[in-house]
Amino acid sequence: MPRPDDDALSWEGDDDPTLDTRVDAPADADPAPSAPVETPPATEPATEPEPAVTRPVAEEPAPGEEPVEGEPRRLGDAALVSLGVLGGVYLLWTVGWVLGSLRLRDWIQIRTGAVADAMFHGSMVLGILAPAIWFGAAWFLTRGRPTWVRIAAIVLGVIVLVPWPFVMVGVIGQ
Repeated sequence: MPRPDDDALSWEGDDDPTLDTRVDAPADADPAPSAPVETPPATEPATEPEPAVTRPVAEEPAPGEEPVEGEPRRLGDAALVSLGVLGGVYLLWTVGWVLGSLRLRDWIQIRTGAVADAMFHGSMVLGILAPAIWFGAAWFLTRGRPTWVRIAAIVLGVIVLVPWPFVMVGVIGQ
């Protein structure tokens, strides 16, 4: 006896009449005459034929070719995966900046005055927002450039924006 899971793997029941998409001729329609009806030859066309309107077909450029002006470039699969991984690294960098700067904030509040604390809050916010700003700026400023330039700018940001407070102090370190 087949299991219920195997029902999805069989073709039984696919001859359901409600799934029939054919259009049947109505039963009361007159059958076509058996002899062809002759029509007199036309001396001139009744109307002038209109020229066919053709739209240019958008073709993908071959590898190594530049796309036509005005068409956006399509990123390849490797570029999309790379950008996804780098976006994840930027998200981790943002979390690192949050954790590291909160740890340093406690240290600064205990050991320094109010001026250092106020100045640190501004730089803490900039540090936390820096990965998102860099990613967005690199994406916007390299939009007409080759893909490798965009990825290189984003990789440069990964190197420059390492969350040093988190790396040096850690979350619970000294």
